[in-house]
Amino acid sequence: MADMLIRGDLIPPSATAQKPAAPQQTGEKSFGAVLKDMLKGVNDMQVDADEAIAKVQIENAGSIHEAMIALEKADLSFRAMMQVRNKILEAYNEVMRMQV
Repeated sequence: MADMLIRGDLIPPSATAQKPAAPQQTGEKSFGAVLKDMLKGVNDMQVDADEAIAKVQIENAGSIHEAMIALEKADLSFRAMMQVRNKILEAYNEVMRMQV
């Protein structure tokens, strides 16, 4: 009986099959959730910049300086997001080129 537990070929496949690891419940986020949050943050900055520009152009109430700062923040966050996207695509392409 001890030999059956030691030798892998005698253990039924169902006993050694592992379930995929579920996301941990300790507050850690998955990569997809973090990426989604970052995209939402970039979008929020774009919307804030659009609102600041609209205040200056339409309502004539906002400060041009605040609008330019919001626009630059949105631009920088968008450029950073594009760099992350490019790195993810490079990594994906590298994995796809690997021979199995």
